[in-house]
Amino acid sequence: MFAIEVPMNRIDKLFSEKKNILSIYFTAGFPKLNDTIPILNSLEKAGVDLVEIGIPFSDPLADGPVIQESSRIALENGMNLKLLFSQLGNSEFRTQNSELPILLMGYFNTVMQFGIGNFCREANKVGIDGVILPDLPMDVYLNEYKSIFEKYNLKNIFLITPQTSDERIRLIDENSDGFIYMVSSASTTGIKSGIDEGKERYFERIKNMKLKNPLVIGFGISDKKSFDKACEYANGAIIGSAFIRCLENENPSMEKFVNEIKSA
Repeated sequence: MFAIEVPMNRIDKLFSEKKNILSIYFTAGFPKLNDTIPILNSLEKAGVDLVEIGIPFSDPLADGPVIQESSRIALENGMNLKLLFSQLGNSEFRTQNSELPILLMGYFNTVMQFGIGNFCREANKVGIDGVILPDLPMDVYLNEYKSIFEKYNLKNIFLITPQTSDERIRLIDENSDGFIYMVSSASTTGIKSGIDEGKERYFERIKNMKLKNPLVIGFGISDKKSFDKACEYANGAIIGSAFIRCLENENPSMEKFVNEIKSA
């Protein structure tokens, strides 16, 4: 009897091939309801390495004012998880052989209401590679949902913060597969940009732990300077609030935004 061969997850492929990975976050349904696919296409064309699509939520506690407002507008526009899957499934994004890794980022309650099995199946069907659910406890994931995520070849990405103990970080590293989301500070997204000495000490501490999983730094990364500094300590960095602000412009130049970050 032959074993079924599971295709290599695009996240694994990305981290095996590239350094200084630029991940961009944006909220589905913002600024307009049908902007999700055009934004994805523009980001891929601009050379972004990884994309996180935010699932809008009415009470996004971990997010700062910029992303909160984008979430509010997206919900008012009519965005929801069912519609997001429909947009992704009806687009030609994956059928055009795009290898851009895509994650969905949101809150566990939204996924629970949709149904864990349904969520994972639909995510796999439309070409999602992983999820970030900051409020999903690790023990609940491991005991109840890990097998479902693995069945549908979805990475579940855990977060660490400056307050996370070394013991907890080792546990997360042991139970992670993909990368670890390294939150740069205890504040919400978009509050403090730039990298100060305190953050650098934290980055150095994690780098010296020599974890088996790649690291990607998020929160407070907003420009080339902070992106380059983050990449000194990790495999890449995530930009969210600064990109949302770019989208607020009447004619946003996503290619210019990305080029300014990635320019040599």
